[in-house]
Amino acid sequence: MQGVLSGFLVIAVVIGVGYVIGRRGHLGAQGREVLTKLAFHVASPALLFTTLARADLSVVFSSRLLVTALSTAAVAGVFVAVGVARRWGVGRTTIGALCSSYVNSGNLGIPIAVYVLGDASLVAPVLLFQLVGVTPVALTILDLATAGEKQPLWRRLLTPLRNPIAVGSLAGVAVSAAGIEIPGPVWDPVNLIGNMAVPAVLLAFGISLRGSTLPLRGGDRGTVLLAVALKAVGQPLAAWALAAGVFGLHGAHLLDVVVTSALPAAQNLFTYASSYRVGEKLAREAILVSTVLSVPVLVVVAALLG
Repeated sequence: MQGVLSGFLVIAVVIGVGYVIGRRGHLGAQGREVLTKLAFHVASPALLFTTLARADLSVVFSSRLLVTALSTAAVAGVFVAVGVARRWGVGRTTIGALCSSYVNSGNLGIPIAVYVLGDASLVAPVLLFQLVGVTPVALTILDLATAGEKQPLWRRLLTPLRNPIAVGSLAGVAVSAAGIEIPGPVWDPVNLIGNMAVPAVLLAFGISLRGSTLPLRGGDRGTVLLAVALKAVGQPLAAWALAAGVFGLHGAHLLDVVVTSALPAAQNLFTYASSYRVGEKLAREAILVSTVLSVPVLVVVAALLG
């Protein structure tokens, strides 16, 4: 319980600071855009590299990862099906699918894993799956969907290698798999730059709230409600059904996968939406509402399965 509340408190404070900065105009008219570009092109790739370069890749083959992958695919697939039927467009549908299934495994998942589950490493499977599997695929789709002109096949195939987020993730996995020990003079500055990622994302998110309307109003209401319902309720239910009914998990192992699946949509999804200039309002509102709703959901999950 303490981990849930403390994790959300940290996020709320930093977002609040960003809102004040935006309201007072301390960073100027382009402050949010600069922070977003800093996070997307520099800090986030560095953070993903340092996170994965020293990760235990054996978790990739765990049953918890399979539950995470299947529950993610299930809820994202529902959103994509609705998006195709309603003709929301590739970019907007991709952002909405991410908001429905991409959990905040970093800045919120880690403290909750420590305080609720008792082990920070338990969030590693979902973190690795999202960074190595979901992120490169989603950003490749966004790259191709937002391209201004028809690209040759070879350029499309190389799209993941031109995306800084994907490059940082894949480079980290390669270093970990090869067992390379990076010397301190190289590791320390990269690690320092990576430490800017989470604050930059949260501050940019807070700045974006200035002057924005209350969530769940306007033309995006139905889309946001669908994404939030799938994220806050659909994904933890899918994870519970798969973990208990298919993989036979119980006790602490069942609690692990359901708690991580019940985490809200990640703040860096707003960075992706802003970088590609698609679905920004959808991402902002889905992240905000799912974060608020995830508090009672996580409390209930911890009470029932803990």
